[in-house]
Order: sequence, then structure tokens, then C-alpha cells
Amino acid sequence: MITPLRKARKQAAKKLGDVALAVDISEGSLSRIECGKQKPSPEVAERLARYFGTISEIEILYPERYIKAAPKHTGQAA
Repeated sequence: MITPLRKARKQAAKKLGDVALAVDISEGSLSRIECGKQKPSPEVAERLARYFGTISEIEILYPERYIKAAPKHTGQAA
């Protein structure tokens, strides 16, 4: 799953450790937030949004609303 946060980090060509250091969280926490396994606090979401400037706090707090679902395979040949 590519969350908006991970997409923003990759587009900015930033390393996980650099972002974590800049927003004062651990690399592990940032990784879990990026994967959608952990919800960030509103304060962390704000710091991340300010750091990137291209993503909103809402996209960070609720990534599932912004992930495009892959088309479902029906198993039928065209």
C-alpha cells in the first residue's frame, strides 16, 4: 500500500531517517505510519505536513481515504 505520506517522501527524494530526524520521531514510528500500521498523533501529522508542504494533515491521519484501489480482477478473459 502506497500511502500519501510515503508518496510525498519518495517524490521529495528523502530518506526515512532524514524525515524522522526532522520531525522528531523514530524511524520505526515513521515507517509504521507510512505503511498505515500506526496512526500518528495530530501533532506529528502537523509536523509532517509542514515538513513536506505538499500533503495535508488529513491525508496523513486518514490515508485510507486517499489510496486508490487497484482494479479487481474478475477472472474473465476479454
